[in-house]
Amino acid sequence: MGKIVISENVSLDGVVQDPTGEEGFRLGGWFGQIGERDREAWAQVEFAEALGAEALLLGRRSYEWFAARWPSRSGEWADRLNSLPKYVVSSTLEDLDWNNSTVLKGDVVNEVSKLKQGVNGEIVVYASGQLVHSLLEHDLVDELRLMIFPCVLGAGERLFGEVSDKKRMRLVDTQTVGDGLALLTYQPVRGA
Repeated sequence: MGKIVISENVSLDGVVQDPTGEEGFRLGGWFGQIGERDREAWAQVEFAEALGAEALLLGRRSYEWFAARWPSRSGEWADRLNSLPKYVVSSTLEDLDWNNSTVLKGDVVNEVSKLKQGVNGEIVVYASGQLVHSLLEHDLVDELRLMIFPCVLGAGERLFGEVSDKKRMRLVDTQTVGDGLALLTYQPVRGA
């Protein structure tokens, strides 16, 4: 059975909006403000995560962002991401150009539940804020990996939106990444 792993870059105050500064958000670009040592350590963690994944699960906008960048890249990390099966939750996409990509249409909860049954291992979700909210709301998340960036933005889209009920989490790992990043890993407390 598959394990849904949410892997997010977030500011200290939980903002996930426009980390690269390409969306025009006035506070965007916070990802690029870390030092070289942090960037290299971050890349090592992300590459290891990709090696441990059996599939990627993405929302439409995140899929389009990744698909516009990764197919033309080379190296082990690019080879890994390009070869992984990719599942995209979308009601509008038809043809997917990035190899090994499949559209999941219909009810998100049913489609992701079926995906979990069909994949043996980690199904990693990058970015995809709207999808993450839905997965959390319906208790489909098995693990949260939050790479915390040392900045407070005070505004912007947050990783955690409104939920219908409290979602208890248990901290299962902490790791310092480079000089200024922290990787926090949580698992849901089921039945709480």
